[in-house]
Amino acid sequence: MNVQGFYIDGQWQQPSSTNTFATINPATEEVIENIPAGNAKDIDSAVAAARAAFDHGPWPKMTGAERGKYLQKMADIINSRLDELSKLEVLDNGKPYPEAKWDIEDTAGTFEFYAGLAKELDKGVNGNSEEIITLPEPGFSSKAIKEPLGVAGAIIPWNFPMLMAAWKVAPALAAGCTMVLKPSEVTPLTAIALGEIAIEADLPAGVLNIVTGLGQDAGQALVEHKDVDKLAFTGSVPTGSKIMAMAAHDIKNISLELGGKSPLVIFEDTDIEKAVEWIMFGIFWNQGQVCSATSRVLVEESLYPALLERLKTEAQRITIGEGNEEGVLLGPLVNKAQHEKVLTAISRGIDDGATLFSGGKRPQGHKQGYYLEPTILTDMDEDSWIWQEEIFGPVVCVKSFKTEQQAIAMANNSRFGLAAAVMSKDLERCDRVAKAFRAGIVWVNCSQPTFVEAPWGGYKHSGIGRELGKWGLNNYLETKQITCFDSDEPWGWYIK
Repeated sequence: MNVQGFYIDGQWQQPSSTNTFATINPATEEVIENIPAGNAKDIDSAVAAARAAFDHGPWPKMTGAERGKYLQKMADIINSRLDELSKLEVLDNGKPYPEAKWDIEDTAGTFEFYAGLAKELDKGVNGNSEEIITLPEPGFSSKAIKEPLGVAGAIIPWNFPMLMAAWKVAPALAAGCTMVLKPSEVTPLTAIALGEIAIEADLPAGVLNIVTGLGQDAGQALVEHKDVDKLAFTGSVPTGSKIMAMAAHDIKNISLELGGKSPLVIFEDTDIEKAVEWIMFGIFWNQGQVCSATSRVLVEESLYPALLERLKTEAQRITIGEGNEEGVLLGPLVNKAQHEKVLTAISRGIDDGATLFSGGKRPQGHKQGYYLEPTILTDMDEDSWIWQEEIFGPVVCVKSFKTEQQAIAMANNSRFGLAAAVMSKDLERCDRVAKAFRAGIVWVNCSQPTFVEAPWGGYKHSGIGRELGKWGLNNYLETKQITCFDSDEPWGWYIK
């Protein structure tokens, strides 16, 4: 890949310094590319371009339909480069090719969805999403209009690199905002490709700007920049907390999609084969590097022994290898630091009393690359660290329960509240349990399906706000009230 610098103001610009960082292929541990490391000066250039494009450019003044045409063109270009971008994601992130292809298809779908939603902004009274408000006071008329919020800064994670960029870029641009995107330094390649796509789509200068760099340099500079009106972040709870604190100085609008330790509750009447399939998809998909992963599995006591043995059998059959190899279902973890973190978490869990039921080590035949066997832990205490904290790897914790009330209490006993799932043939019970979960996303008889049309976000420490659907668009819109006194008669407060 030819990395030309930073995408700023509609063109590739040279970095302000010669500093770089390496992006690594997690399957081989080899350097793919040395990437420019942006700093506060580069962020300042990108924000200035976004600010000028918002304050003086045509983008926020366009109709939603006009903006939607650009978003649709970006979707079309992504689809035309589907195989290339999927392979680039495998190279940089390590995930199996079918998963990467799925992600890139969803990326194009996200741009296409918000292209359509942008057009909806034109359907209010006289366009511009006007809504007439009925007032009780004679002589007054009022309306509410939605306007683009301004310059948005987005910081995205490494687990779904291009898709997470789309979740922020597409709704922001649809709303009429301009944006500065800071991708993860771990997986920057498809974000750089997004700059190429913006150029090919003839996106107006300054509407989207992309600066690669480290969090403590480029990321912090973006968060603290006074000309940024909105911050959107997906990542860890500690980083999200720091961003929230920094944003408070300028009272910035923020949305945070943070971590999770999501429960999957399985009742005894559930088909055991279906249960095992959804357990594995809920924790081993994307190597378990999923914020919403159902990493706490609660199984009704009578089903527990049989399900556990079936899960172990199937987990040990998962094909592990380099993401572009045919039939691979589990690739390497994203980098050395994450690999070591997950191994340390497993050791800590065992030291605290958990039983290693399966996996937990580097697989045979994979001396190179950041590989880890699918891991099943059991018998941990409910208040133990391994049960309560996010591991972000292919590690599932399994416990039994006796009653529905106990299962709900165990599921909700967490500082997180991103997602939860329940499985049972009794749909009334499923609905009852789903409503009792303290989580923003709930799945019934499945785990992890995600649709751009539906809201995404969590309770408690799992974040603030919602992405996707109309909720994602509203993240980047302000609501303005306009009230007019249109009577020829004096109002009557003061008559001389």
